[in-house]
Amino acid sequence: MSAAAPAVPAPRSWRRFTPAQRLARFAVYLVMVAAIVVSIRHVEVIPEFLYDAPEQVRDLLTRMWPIDYAHYPEGIHDALVDTLHIATLGTILAVVMALPVGVLAAHNIVPSTPVNLVAKLILVSSRSVNSLVWALLFVAVFGPGPLAGTLAIAFRSIGFVGKLFGEALEESNRGSIEALEAVGAPWLSILSKGYWPQVQPAFWSIVLFRWDINVRESAVLGLVGAGGIGMALDTALNLFQWTRVAMVLLAIFIVVVAAEVAVTAIRKRVL
Repeated sequence: MSAAAPAVPAPRSWRRFTPAQRLARFAVYLVMVAAIVVSIRHVEVIPEFLYDAPEQVRDLLTRMWPIDYAHYPEGIHDALVDTLHIATLGTILAVVMALPVGVLAAHNIVPSTPVNLVAKLILVSSRSVNSLVWALLFVAVFGPGPLAGTLAIAFRSIGFVGKLFGEALEESNRGSIEALEAVGAPWLSILSKGYWPQVQPAFWSIVLFRWDINVRESAVLGLVGAGGIGMALDTALNLFQWTRVAMVLLAIFIVVVAAEVAVTAIRKRVL
């Protein structure tokens, strides 16, 4: 009587996800598709406007050419300088206000949970309001002009600068801090000699990056009356002076590119 042949194991197939994981992924995709469909229905996209868009763009570009370069000295230069001043002063003011809040938000420096939560609430409140909304509020309080734009940029930037600065403080190495605490150094000395040398590169990077962002944001604040080149753009748009609109847009583009180049060069030297 011959021996029974050994049983051949069934082939095994490898699957990246378990059935539960595949079902969860399918549910996520289904929710995303449903959200897109609902959004498109609520936006009420008109197909006729989409079909006509290339012709309208071509007509608009035709009206904007040739660019009115002669309009720059009398109508754009001063507004462009105001834009740079708004971005710079707003960034400086934001740094002055954000640093104390960032220190209070760092739990390793201020080990008080209620204080940390209040500081983080301030930072979140600053970031949650768009710069145009801040500008509308300050225009209502101080009237139209660069002051409203400067304050809008400052209050919008507090959350950005304070959050990143506080996180940099919390990620500091404890070695030098413990050495200063062991010799009885006062709190301000620990902050200036222990924490500051570690977060200084991150601080300058944050400030430069935020200034670069503020140059771009301040260029549109004038659309709501907060000073800067946005007011020149709004005036040209309201009067349908498309060649001047092109000149304003070109000036904004050049300033934004120049700010990007300047920030990159400064970071290479400072950092």
